[in-house]
Amino acid sequence: MRNNSGYALRRMPAMLVLLLCHGAWSATVDAQDHASVSVQATPVQRAPLAQPVYAYGVVGTASSNVTTISVPYVARIAQLRVQAGQSVRRGAPLAVVEADPAAVLAARQAKSAVALAQGEFERTQSLYDTGLATTSQLATARKALLDARQAQTAQDEMGVGAGTTTVVAPFDGVVSQISVGQGDQIQAGAAILQLAATTGTSGQDATRSGAQPFAKDASTGTASASKATRSTAMSSATASSTPNHSNVLLGVEPSDATSVRVGDAATIRGLSSALAKTPVVGHVVMVGASIDAQTQLVNVGVSVALGQTALIAGTRVRADIATHPQTYWIVPRAAVLTDDEGAYVFQIGDDHHAHRVEVATRAEDGDRYGVDGKLNAAQPVVVVGNYELKDGMAVTIEKSANGSAAP
Repeated sequence: MRNNSGYALRRMPAMLVLLLCHGAWSATVDAQDHASVSVQATPVQRAPLAQPVYAYGVVGTASSNVTTISVPYVARIAQLRVQAGQSVRRGAPLAVVEADPAAVLAARQAKSAVALAQGEFERTQSLYDTGLATTSQLATARKALLDARQAQTAQDEMGVGAGTTTVVAPFDGVVSQISVGQGDQIQAGAAILQLAATTGTSGQDATRSGAQPFAKDASTGTASASKATRSTAMSSATASSTPNHSNVLLGVEPSDATSVRVGDAATIRGLSSALAKTPVVGHVVMVGASIDAQTQLVNVGVSVALGQTALIAGTRVRADIATHPQTYWIVPRAAVLTDDEGAYVFQIGDDHHAHRVEVATRAEDGDRYGVDGKLNAAQPVVVVGNYELKDGMAVTIEKSANGSAAP
């Protein structure tokens, strides 16, 4: 009995130490649970936010921006006046061509056929007036005259003539490709060169306004005002940098292409450091409906006014496309945290405690997120110190994220 009492007395100091340690630990935990964490917060608001789509591409390669220059008759290239990559103004000489002798002969024959048909019709009319020709004969002579005039009109529209003619640019542009060499014999309609428009007038628009490529007589140097010579060069493709035509071709990831719409704003920057400092704003005019077999991207055409910029044809560019904006809760990127349960933010209630709110990120633009969730517009979100928080913890707002003092 005495031995047991002695053993108990010897154990009392150890038990007292354990009890004291447990009390101290409990007090520490309780103090931590009630400690106030210093944070920074910023107001939250609902506003429209556009999800940007990033793409890369090149200036001036869209097919709608290129016109093929050709002549509608067999000819020989007597001289080329331009080189690939050269910028030309409307009316600048592009090439000097010499019509094939057979084409010149056909034009002359068409003209003489009109004279012959005109004389024959007049004689038949005279005989008909005196009763020596029938109505059928007069009608036949009239039809022969009409056919001869139509044939001459077709020859005139081709602009075939003796000597050489100069094919000129129908609009301001850049020579993107030359398909022939000096001395080459080309067939009717064969491409001489390709011209990319730079001033917003397409080959089709130029034709409508009377600005077709025309030819000048090389011997006199004067421009012909006839319909024939003004139509010497023709286009087989439309070119333009107007709002209805694209002059920047981009490649967009298929997963992003579904959010891009015609009319979306696009900010274009060159890839070089110098060009990146001067962005140009345009808008989307075409969104491809299929994936390009070579790039595995969806082609998107953008119309940009490039006349006063350093973005010349062939420049590699990057584009930030602002897709159709939607209304979300706008919060800083730093306010959104994620764990196994998903994305969330902390809002500070009137009780100065942090409350976890689950959110879903819908859009991202720079350092801002557009989120959906049960947020309270009157409660700020924590942007600094939120990694230390747990739901319900007391907080002290040191300073708002914009630098103003906390209330």
